[in-house]
Amino acid sequence: MQSGDLSPLIGSLGLDIPPEDLAPALYHASYANERGLESNERLEFLGDAVLDLVMADILFHRFPDRDEGDLTKIRAVLVSRPMLYELAREIDLGKYLFVSEPAEDLGVRERPSVLAAAMEAIFGVVFLRRGYPYVKGFIEGLYGKRIDEVAARRPEDYKTLLQELAQKRFGELPRYRLVGTEGPEHDKHFTVEVSLAGKSALGRGRNLKEAEQAAAKRLYLALEEITD
Repeated sequence: MQSGDLSPLIGSLGLDIPPEDLAPALYHASYANERGLESNERLEFLGDAVLDLVMADILFHRFPDRDEGDLTKIRAVLVSRPMLYELAREIDLGKYLFVSEPAEDLGVRERPSVLAAAMEAIFGVVFLRRGYPYVKGFIEGLYGKRIDEVAARRPEDYKTLLQELAQKRFGELPRYRLVGTEGPEHDKHFTVEVSLAGKSALGRGRNLKEAEQAAAKRLYLALEEITD
């Protein structure tokens, strides 16, 4: 079920959209299936594409000195599930979701993947109802200083990204372990394992730093897909 109306959410987001237009973005599949409604999954699909385009547009014009590779990496962080989950938690989005009673009991309302999907669905609704210039301004305002903060750090530094994710979501630090080395001395390759929250990933590189970065990248991207 869902508590209260959507007026506080609309007000906190600064949106000029009627509650009945925003509501479908908050229909979890469990709620929609019970009532013969369409879930927010199609809106999530649209919102994901809208967010990608908006971020590409913003980054392209805000950072004319950054090349395509850098811009792609920055955008990947900004549109990632951990980032969307962080935005959703800040606006207390979970309490506005429409979920079934069984799903409520399972804690669906606070799942990172569910909250991230609802954020994308909101972007989809705003785009449909108000158009591209409006949704671009809305997203840019919602992200605020995060865009510049992410762009200011080395976007390829997945060890830092993984550490930040670990502290925010799990309250622990990643653990790195040298698994082995191979090859002659002049062409040695290292394999490193990184572990966090019961998950692990391997990375290879020509030195320990490179191998740790490769492992951190794999685990960071994998943890974005956590659904429970």
